[in-house]
Amino acid sequence: MKKILIIGAGAMGAAFTVPCLDNNNHVTLSEPYNLKLVKKISSRKKFHPSLKLNLSKKLIIKNFSSELLIQKWDLIVIAVSSIGIDLIRENLKNLKFNTRILILTKGLKFDKSSKKIITMSEQLNKGKKKFDISVLKGPCLAKELARKIKSSTIIANKNINKAKSIGNLISTNYYRIQYSNDVKGVEICSAIKNIYSMLIGAGEGSNTSSSIFTQSINEMVYLTKFLKGKEETVYGLAGVGDLYVSAVGGRNSKMGEFLGKGFTFKNAKKKFMLNDTVEGAELAFEIGNQILKKVNNKKIPLMVDLIKCILNNKKLNIRWQIK
Repeated sequence: MKKILIIGAGAMGAAFTVPCLDNNNHVTLSEPYNLKLVKKISSRKKFHPSLKLNLSKKLIIKNFSSELLIQKWDLIVIAVSSIGIDLIRENLKNLKFNTRILILTKGLKFDKSSKKIITMSEQLNKGKKKFDISVLKGPCLAKELARKIKSSTIIANKNINKAKSIGNLISTNYYRIQYSNDVKGVEICSAIKNIYSMLIGAGEGSNTSSSIFTQSINEMVYLTKFLKGKEETVYGLAGVGDLYVSAVGGRNSKMGEFLGKGFTFKNAKKKFMLNDTVEGAELAFEIGNQILKKVNNKKIPLMVDLIKCILNNKKLNIRWQIK
């Protein structure tokens, strides 16, 4: 039995406890921000409001604190939002043991010091203290994983054996793991697919959306290679696989649908999705200006259209023809 600490008790962090517990691990779920959520899921039935089910009675639930990191863990899982990575990095300074870290968080950041777009693992490893980091990405909806619907994801580490050692802790007959050494490519794909799923959602119909889907893959290949990831990663679970899941039923494609109907982002957010996090829009705000400045805009017309729509709060006008 291994000891696993999961930081982030939102839908994905909570759902991730299911395969971890089914592998007979000792699992603690902690939450650094939403103390009301901790109180709710700490009740007798451990009902999670986002997943709409009861979590396992075996699960230990705690408010996150730096003291937790003094304990010896076999694996620490990061499942906070991208804006929480800096807080986690500061707290990880308290680690007393050389613990493996697995990042579930998806996103990219613009690093002002280096003036480069960096991944979540690079953000976590910015300080003097370096960590043994793997990343887990792919087409996995939290509600489906929590109900043990067959899912596949990918763990990336420059050392494949390290990725596999983590996979052995969490894989089940309903939760299958693939492996990659393209850490950067996996993280890039899992982030930019949120922007492309918004564009696909904005299609007038299935015919238009399929054309946008095809062009999105072409642009993802170009961007992934530009940002030093591998082309083949785009065609795997972190790329096309995750793009499909987001396009057919996620919050990003839902926002895209409103944009496609002529709403500006701010109006759509306020009127229809006030309390929802739209990852694609957050990414556009985070790295949009750098994409427009540093990348050949003629190679990524869809990405450019969406970024300008979000940053300028203009109506979306998609150049959807396949190039």
